[in-house]
Amino acid sequence: MKTMKALVIEKPHHAVVKEVPYPAPAAGEVTIRVENVGICGTDFHIFEGEYISPYPIIPGHEFSGVIHEVGDGVTGLKPGDRVTADPCIFCGECEYCLSHRGNHCLNWQALGNTRNGTMAEYVNVPARNVVKIPDTMSFEEAAFIEPMACVVHGVNRLDLKAGDRVILFGAGAMGQQLVQAVSHLGASELVVVDVSQKKLDLALQLGATKGVLSGDLRKEDYPFGFDAVIDVTGIPKVIEKEFDFLGPTGKYLQFGVTPTDATISINPFKLYQKDWTLLGSMAINYTFLPAFHWVKEGRIQLKPLISKVISLEEVPEFLSKPKDPDLFKVQIKI
Repeated sequence: MKTMKALVIEKPHHAVVKEVPYPAPAAGEVTIRVENVGICGTDFHIFEGEYISPYPIIPGHEFSGVIHEVGDGVTGLKPGDRVTADPCIFCGECEYCLSHRGNHCLNWQALGNTRNGTMAEYVNVPARNVVKIPDTMSFEEAAFIEPMACVVHGVNRLDLKAGDRVILFGAGAMGQQLVQAVSHLGASELVVVDVSQKKLDLALQLGATKGVLSGDLRKEDYPFGFDAVIDVTGIPKVIEKEFDFLGPTGKYLQFGVTPTDATISINPFKLYQKDWTLLGSMAINYTFLPAFHWVKEGRIQLKPLISKVISLEEVPEFLSKPKDPDLFKVQIKI
C-alpha cells in the first residue's frame, strides 16, 4: 500500500507526524502534492479540542501545491498544474446550497475540518474546487487565498459604505488582511487595536488610520462609537468590551473563531435602542474566486504577513506552545 507522511491530531492536545495511506483520487477528484500550508487559528482550536472536528484528523486547509494525479472524468486539469483549492465542499443540492448559502450546506464538509486536510504530502480534492495559479504567484501567496476568501465573505456580510468609521480588534495575519480589505472598500477611519505594537505598526502601513494598544484604549476617546466593529480575536472577554465602541445603527461582525462553548453577555436594551446589527461570518461562501483575483492582481500585500516557515515535523511542538503575540502567519513547507 502506498503511503505518505502527514501530521495527525489523534485527540485533543496530541499531534504526531506519521505514515498514513496515500489519498488516491476518486472519480471527479485530483490528488495534489502539497507545497505550502498556512497554520490557521482554527487549527489551534482543533488541537485544543474546541472545534467541530472528529478525531483522528489531518488538519490544514490553507494551501497550495501541484497536481500529482487526476481521477476519472476530470477535464481541464493535469499533473504538473500549479494550483490551490477551496477547502469547503458543498453538496450543491440542499436548500442552503440552492439559495446561495453554501457555507450552511446540510452536508457541509471541509478539508482539515471534517475530512483529512493538507498538513500532509498529498491531499485529494474535488476537481471543481481547484483553481490554477499563474507562474507569477508564489506558493506562499497562493496559500493565502483561502483566508482571503474568508475575508471577502466577512466584508460582504458587513456591507460597508464609503466613509464608514471602523474599529477592528486583533491585528494578526487575518486582521491585517481585513485591514487591507476594509481600507480598499472605503472606510474613512480605521482604528486597529492589539496587544502588540509590532502588529499595530504593520496595520498602519497597510491602511489603518490609527493603532491603539489594548491597554490604552478608552471609551471616552470615541464618544459616538463606530459604524462598524470587527472582532478578529475570538476572545470572549475581549468581545464583550467591544460593544462599548459600537455606535447607533452600528454593525458588529464576529469574524474571529471562539471555542464552541464560549458565551458572552450583551445588554438587549442597547441592542434595541441603538438599532444594532449583529453579524457572523463563517468560513467561505462562494468567495474563493473573488479572493483569488484580489491576490492575483496584487491588491493585498501578503509577503509581510509570513513570520516564519517551519517543517511538518516542527508542527506538534508549535501547536502545543503558547502563541507568540508578535507572530503573524506561520506556514509549513512540505
